[in-house]
Amino acid sequence: MTLPIEYRVEACNPQAHLFRVTLTIPAPDAAGEILRLPAWIPGSYMIREFAKNIVEIRAQQGSSGIALTKLDKHSWATGKLDAKQALVVEAVIYAWDLSVRCAHLDQSHGFFNGTQLFLQVVGREDQPHRVDIRRPEGADYADWKVATTLPAAGRRSVDKAGFGLRLAPDYATLIDHPVEMGTWTSVKFDAAGVPHEMVITGRVSFDAKRLAADLKKACEAVIAIFGKKPPFARYLFQTMAVGEGYGGLEHRDSTALICSRNDLPALGEKTRSEAYRTFLGLCSHEYFHAWNVKRIKPAAFVPYRLDEENYTQLLWVFEGFTSYYDDLALLRAGLISREEYLGLLAKTVTAVERSAGRLKQSVAESSFDAWTKYYRQDENSPNAIVSYYQKGSLVALGLDLTIRAKTAGKKSLDDVMRHLWQHYGEGSGGVPEGAMPAIIKAATGVDVRRELARWAEGCEDVPLAKLLKPFGVTLERKAGARITGLGIRTRTEGNTLRLAHVLDGGNAQLAGLSAGDELIALNGLRVTAGNLESLVGRASAGDVLEILVFRRDELRRFDVKLDAPRIEECTLALVDKTARVSAGMRDAWLPG
Repeated sequence: MTLPIEYRVEACNPQAHLFRVTLTIPAPDAAGEILRLPAWIPGSYMIREFAKNIVEIRAQQGSSGIALTKLDKHSWATGKLDAKQALVVEAVIYAWDLSVRCAHLDQSHGFFNGTQLFLQVVGREDQPHRVDIRRPEGADYADWKVATTLPAAGRRSVDKAGFGLRLAPDYATLIDHPVEMGTWTSVKFDAAGVPHEMVITGRVSFDAKRLAADLKKACEAVIAIFGKKPPFARYLFQTMAVGEGYGGLEHRDSTALICSRNDLPALGEKTRSEAYRTFLGLCSHEYFHAWNVKRIKPAAFVPYRLDEENYTQLLWVFEGFTSYYDDLALLRAGLISREEYLGLLAKTVTAVERSAGRLKQSVAESSFDAWTKYYRQDENSPNAIVSYYQKGSLVALGLDLTIRAKTAGKKSLDDVMRHLWQHYGEGSGGVPEGAMPAIIKAATGVDVRRELARWAEGCEDVPLAKLLKPFGVTLERKAGARITGLGIRTRTEGNTLRLAHVLDGGNAQLAGLSAGDELIALNGLRVTAGNLESLVGRASAGDVLEILVFRRDELRRFDVKLDAPRIEECTLALVDKTARVSAGMRDAWLPG
């Protein structure tokens, strides 16, 4: 019988934001062991160097200290060992990143992802891994509980609060179950007969009954796409409610979320606010990932290599398709109306078309370059990159409409997702690069090689106006604000107004203005965040504006011609009911 790799997690100093993690290898290799902390976390494609948060690390066997030799930025080697004596490695880890990707600890709660706390024993990843999660010492933590989907090691291995021993069959499973500890509000519901729960940490009051009812509808709409039952025995939403925040990270049986307190439904609120709709869309998005990317994966992620970048050109499928279905699931669940859904689609089209980078980088290239470009954006990003989330969702929309139109509504992108689930789900070798045209044809009978070559591998816009017309939806574009005629976007820093982006081909770029410049005056009048639009509004297209800026500590003057406002806003609308449309196809796509 293979003995498990053991970990003990202690919130040893919440005031200083420190976890102590003790790793025990019961029967170490006499030749030595290599220990490594992951450099990134699946779902967030950026090297994050989690090892930088290790404050102390030491090893011993019995009463003898064992030297650890640093091999690289996140790996250590022990040298020769006594194979008959357990190797114990203790690490103190700083946890003060209030995000869904890392770890956070103070007197109010603790949260961690295994990628930040659990050293990987190289070569032993397939062994069982057991974790002992300890309650912090002191009366202040007497009411703390644990929320995680990591299974208990046995019937009596955890106490009523959830502290105690938990067991994973391997290292990959161990790090895919984040842990929340503290006090929270719990919202429980069943979806398709499976228990679901949301635990919400933070000072917040909300309508728990309404949230449970809405989440149930959203989850069941997602489940219906793939089959009658989800691929897990229970599901957990771990939510941190803060003053300002938004984001999520998917896991096999759970998701970690961060939101604003105002995103949750208020008691007595009869309508769904825009903020609450957005939060439901976030929940839907991360829940969809339990199938699409956690179980249906790119072949490049089978298995994950957590010490280096894992390159794939398919993130537009795994993030883009998920972004398409998150709001569509809300529509199917009856949580938003057709008009609201089309409004959300229009915002996505607007966001994509405002970026000149979409004409230079394909979503396949954006997927591959996520590690260096999408997750490391700078002032030139709108000119250089495209979002595989946003344009990927438009590619999904274009494919869905194309499939529905060519099969007279008999097939849809739903059939593609079910085919992926059946043939590339759990236990498969993942989706090969370049396989999507063949997969879509196998699922629907429709050949989309030409469309994917243009929309996903190339930089052409998805021809949405043409594709939407048979479904009785019109797409119109209109000009943005007058300031768009300068080709700039601004940001406010206290009382300072700066250029955030200077757009390709705009007159501001031609005149020599640069991102980071501090706007001082326009035509001799002081510029503020509140009056810039009105000052520009006094001019007409063709006028030359004198703009004064500080670049670093140097005063600079530029003459910038004002063009007509850029076409920057998209709207989608249902055609008049008397118009001739394929009503059956539209209703199947847009229920309600």
